[in-house]
Amino acid sequence: MGVQGQYPFDVEALRADFPILDRKVGGDPETPGEGEGDDTPLVYLDNAATSHTPDPVVDAISDYYRSYNANVHRGIHQLSQEASVAYEEAHDAVADFVGAAGREEIVFTKNTTEAMNLVAYAWGLEELGPGDNVVLSEMEHHASLVTWQQIGKRTGADVRFIDVTDGGRLDMDHAATLIDDDTEMVSVVHVSNTLGTINPIGELADLAHDHDAYVFADGAQSVPTRPVDVGDLGVDFLAFSGHKMCGPTGIGVLYGREEVLDEMSPYLYGGDMIRRVSFEDSTWEDLPWKFEAGTPSIAQGIGLAAAIEYVEEIGMDRIEAHEDLLAEYAYDELAALGGVEIYGPPGDDRGGLVAFNVDGVHAHDLSSILNDYGVAIRAGDHCTQPLHEEMGVAASARASFYFYNTVEEVDALVDAVREARDLFA
Repeated sequence: MGVQGQYPFDVEALRADFPILDRKVGGDPETPGEGEGDDTPLVYLDNAATSHTPDPVVDAISDYYRSYNANVHRGIHQLSQEASVAYEEAHDAVADFVGAAGREEIVFTKNTTEAMNLVAYAWGLEELGPGDNVVLSEMEHHASLVTWQQIGKRTGADVRFIDVTDGGRLDMDHAATLIDDDTEMVSVVHVSNTLGTINPIGELADLAHDHDAYVFADGAQSVPTRPVDVGDLGVDFLAFSGHKMCGPTGIGVLYGREEVLDEMSPYLYGGDMIRRVSFEDSTWEDLPWKFEAGTPSIAQGIGLAAAIEYVEEIGMDRIEAHEDLLAEYAYDELAALGGVEIYGPPGDDRGGLVAFNVDGVHAHDLSSILNDYGVAIRAGDHCTQPLHEEMGVAASARASFYFYNTVEEVDALVDAVREARDLFA
């Protein structure tokens, strides 16, 4: 049985929901689809940066704007009530999706980065001080690393980094030495967006909680691609973005345990997050609204709920299986080429992405050549500059997969990489 025979669902049927996957590229970006050069089939392998949005999600967003567009909360008229119900039910959908206790534990932000900053500023500035420490890993995305770094500078708290082994995994013995009674927060990426490493968040949570520290998991690469339950992970906070899981841009999620969020002060102030205001003082709304100041991302929240419904119909376990299949296949085929260095764990032990370099070819040049073949990948440091410095490279190429990708598209990637390697040989 070929690799295609191992697909856990009908990939081609799902691809029909994504018209963009039928695009031809290669012409003038200012006139897409109009020039003679637009004749190369698109092979989209940049899903770790953003995924595509299926027709049912686009339809849900359009239906909001066409049928019941209104601001949420406090409006008495019917459209406002309909919008409010849909927006609040979107919180419920997210809560169910990640195993939260209820909507009170789900705060909508504009992305994962804002969710990180919300906790860092609303909790970190109040709770951290000299003598405290925050423990991260060397593979953190800048959204976590830079945020906690700057909070450490403001508060005097020490920021520590768990080593990454030569095999691309966290050194858990080192983690055990860093996490101590002065640790207040352990913030670690669940799936590395560069190495593909699936980190042992549950084990880290046990270590942290043994020292009465909180745990924050960056789920930007895990929540869209595999079943994630905050109770099973044992985390106090989790963040992810809608645009990486078939949803719209401009919507992110912060999960926080209700008792922790309840003790935190708001991060932003303004309308809709207040209960009562006087010239002297203000009181805050209940969770989660006290953290959602101003007009929220209503259409985006509704779109996210539709995206969750879409991926749940496929099945997160099946999405994980398909990504694992493609990642292992891509790893093996790229490794077999020769002259290709792949970063991170083996192909059968990683998330759905492969970061690599070709001998003698800069990652940016490689990405440009692959673009000529219609293959869209990411090139650069992937917002993990310190990790790339530890790896001894300035940049890497990254191919990342989602449930609508196929073995044939991986073959197209490998063929294009071979051409680029031979061109620079």
